[in-house]
This record gives sequence, structure tokens and C-alpha cells, in this order.
Amino acid sequence: MSVRLIIFMGISLLIGLGAGCGTSESRLALNSDLTGGAKTIVAPRIGAQLWSVRDALKEEFDGTLTALSLQGFEGVEFAGYFGKYAERPADLKRFLASIGLTTSGAHVPFEQLDQQFQQTVTFYQALGVRTLIIPWDARAFADDGVAAFASDLNRLSQKLTPLGMQIGFHNHAQEWANFGNKSFFEYIAENTVAEVVLQQDVGWTLNAGGDPIAFVKSYPGRILTTHFKSPLRENDERLPIIGSDDVPWLALYHATVSDGGAEWIVIEQEEYPQGMSSIESLAKSKGGLDAILAD
Repeated sequence: MSVRLIIFMGISLLIGLGAGCGTSESRLALNSDLTGGAKTIVAPRIGAQLWSVRDALKEEFDGTLTALSLQGFEGVEFAGYFGKYAERPADLKRFLASIGLTTSGAHVPFEQLDQQFQQTVTFYQALGVRTLIIPWDARAFADDGVAAFASDLNRLSQKLTPLGMQIGFHNHAQEWANFGNKSFFEYIAENTVAEVVLQQDVGWTLNAGGDPIAFVKSYPGRILTTHFKSPLRENDERLPIIGSDDVPWLALYHATVSDGGAEWIVIEQEEYPQGMSSIESLAKSKGGLDAILAD
């Protein structure tokens, strides 16, 4: 099914795929249970990781973003592809605003940010991005590299903070390997300044045997953005779709909001089961999360 056809099938079908779009008001009502009357916790917004729909973006960039907006997503996290806007970030920001979207952040390779710092920062400032996430670095799970990597995160954080921006790091399974008496990911958390965002990818944490709730509680206020992704497990007949798995999403949401301080829950979909397209799969996971939060 082409992206254009999906768009013109109408809002009702897209919302149906999402099983009902959760509103900020409904999530705030849920969050009120977390406060105990002591404080107000602002509900995080729900975003989409654009890596999930990378092929659809190459087929129809504007149309794919419009489809995500119709599904009820409030923002998008970029993953290095900008279509016809590659040299026009301000125009892309305006287009996003015209369809009711904003940016939750962007994944940026370390080498690009480090070696082309001013050019990269200028681009993302024009796009309205404040959080730059390093999505992968082999040093992050190397005995002889992780200390230098943590130091580089601190150095870049020091450069970005005066600009009103933050750097962060996104884990895969490898960072959950043991390093001393902790994991590499925990070492990075404990050897970087508080301004460095710890973007936990829940799917990868679970695939590695980690405890995503315990991680959030161990580093309060540092999970400003997180990836909610259903884990893909061998010999598991459950679909890798949020709500179709056995992940305690509600408890994780509570912890991510109240302890982690999340501003964005970014839904990512890397598997497209039962012949679903990438857009349909992403909508299905969002619908699953909406249903969980509405209960």
C-alpha cells in the first residue's frame, strides 16, 4: 500500500489503526495518580522515531509525516533523513507546525557532532531540535573505550548547554554487558553529568535481560526522552507491538514520568508483523499504548 493511499484513506482509518489517540488530558489524569497530591507532573508528549518509517519517508516524505500527525503523534524524532528539506531546516520546521507536529529530538552520529559542531548545531537549531542523541558508538561497550566516550559526552554537553541544548545517549543491547560490577550503560550514566540525557530504549534493554524500571529509578530526572519499543524475542508468539506483549508498560510509564522526568515518550517500531506496513505497525503500537494509558 502506498503512502499516498494511506493518507487519502482518511483520518478515521488512521485513528482506527491507532486504536484511539490518547490525549494530553487523559495522560494528565493518569499522572495525577502519581503525585499523591504533593506536586504536579506534566504528562510527556508522544512522538514517533522516524527510523521506524524510513522507507516510507523516502517514498513520500511530506505524506508520511502527515500520516503520523493523523495518527495522533505530537512530535517526531529525526534519524538523519530530511527529504527535500536537507538544506532547508527552517522550512521543515514550518511544515511540521502546519500539520501539528514538533520535534522531540534527533539522532546524530558522534563524529558528525564532534567534527562539524557548528554546522550541525546551526541546522538543528533552525529545525527546533534541542536534544541531540548519540544513537550508537562502539566505544560505549568497549572496556578500553567507554571512559573516553563518557568524557566526550561530558565535553559536548558543556558546549551545548550554553546554547540551550542537550546531548544524550541511546542504548542497544551491547551496553548492558558487564563492565566491572555494573553494565556499560550504568557506567556511562554514573560518569556523565546530569545534563546528559539517558535515552533508554526499552526494547533493547529487555532483549539484553535488563530491568528498564530499575534503570529509570536509579537515575532520576535523566530520562527526558525514551524509546518505547516492544522487544523481539525468539520463540515468542506474541506480536512485537506495544500492548500485545508482556511488558509492564503502565508501571514503566509511571516510573519514566515520575522518576525519569520524561518529556517525550518516543515510540519506535523495527518489526512489521503480519504483513503490516511500517506506518500501520507504528500506529498499532501507539494504539496499544493509548489503550494501556486509558485504562
